[in-house]
Amino acid sequence: MSAAPLLPVLPGTVSADGRPATLGVMGGGQLGRMFVHAAQRLGYFTTVLDPDPHSPAGYVSHHFIQTAYDDADGLAQLAAQCDAITTEFENVPAQALTALAATRPVAPGAAAVAIAQDRIAEKDHFVACAGISGVSCAPFAVIDSAAAVEAVPDALLPGILKTARLGYDGKGQMRIRTREELLAAWTALKQVPCVLEQLLPLKAECSVLVARGWDGSIVSFPPQRNVHVDGILAVTHAYASNMSSALAVQALAATKSIADHVGYVGILCVEFFVIDDGSEHGALVVNEMAPRPHNSGHYTLDACDVSQFDLQVHAMAGLPLPQPRQHSPAIMLNLLGDLWFDAQGKEHTPDWQAVLALPGAHLHLYGKLHARAGRKMGHLNITGADVAGVQATARKAAAILGLPGLEDH
Repeated sequence: MSAAPLLPVLPGTVSADGRPATLGVMGGGQLGRMFVHAAQRLGYFTTVLDPDPHSPAGYVSHHFIQTAYDDADGLAQLAAQCDAITTEFENVPAQALTALAATRPVAPGAAAVAIAQDRIAEKDHFVACAGISGVSCAPFAVIDSAAAVEAVPDALLPGILKTARLGYDGKGQMRIRTREELLAAWTALKQVPCVLEQLLPLKAECSVLVARGWDGSIVSFPPQRNVHVDGILAVTHAYASNMSSALAVQALAATKSIADHVGYVGILCVEFFVIDDGSEHGALVVNEMAPRPHNSGHYTLDACDVSQFDLQVHAMAGLPLPQPRQHSPAIMLNLLGDLWFDAQGKEHTPDWQAVLALPGAHLHLYGKLHARAGRKMGHLNITGADVAGVQATARKAAAILGLPGLEDH
């Protein structure tokens, strides 16, 4: 990239025109907020661009540009204020990142973000990387016409139909059993381009976070095991015994391959399915990638000496990437807006008094003004000296709050 010689952006420095070293982020939700906190700890000024006037990240940033992601004036203002720019989520227009990259280092780049925005491109990317890592995605077919529906191999049924774009947290997905149901589901999804994935016998889900620098250096966190409820992450288990060591090594190698193949810069999360193939531990199938910090990596804020957000700052600014060390086993509990309502739908405050009395409980709330069902309002990290203690405390916290996802784990 032509802007790379501007790196590194050293913290605490001031430019010739008196402007302090400033890092920018496209997107102002909780991921942007935690990025801003990490950048500010190093002495950087920050700028957030987000259309929401009540942006959680905008509230805590030095500068807040409230505008659409593709607004030319807003993008020009962001580039003028910042020495390097990142993104909080994958649905920022790739064209906006391309425009910013003409004058500033942008990590991750538009090409990587564009892959994550489109499941068809993402599947092609995973297939290309499978020759190196040995881990591919589930068998799939592209559904973009009635003829494609008719041509679907019988082996892909039953399956899951997913919109190619703008699907997350279980949205834009429908399970289907027959070709007739497939046609009906595709019609219900407005006949937009979709991907049909074969439904596989699932044993578990896991994810891997890596940070890759401009020079190709890469560091990683250990794989974490995840539990989803209704398509939304509910629990992350982050400790050495959360999955077999062989699968952990394979998942890490596959994630590094996926990052290297596209010349990725920044924090990357790759999610995997562990399927039941008859073996003791199962087999890995890559599910999707997120070109940003990830919900399943929030435990790193309290269980590691370097968090995923610290590494996001280091990677984009061209600073050294320290290999993170996890000093405590951890369980992360996702806190959705449902917790703010009782069984009758009346709004109330969760029992934080009881939760914060638990040993090793670290509450992170995102500064969102209004709760609603399914909205990510915060997370709770539980850390401790040993896995058994962390599991016991997490069960207590889940019981206090009425959280699902720990019943069988």
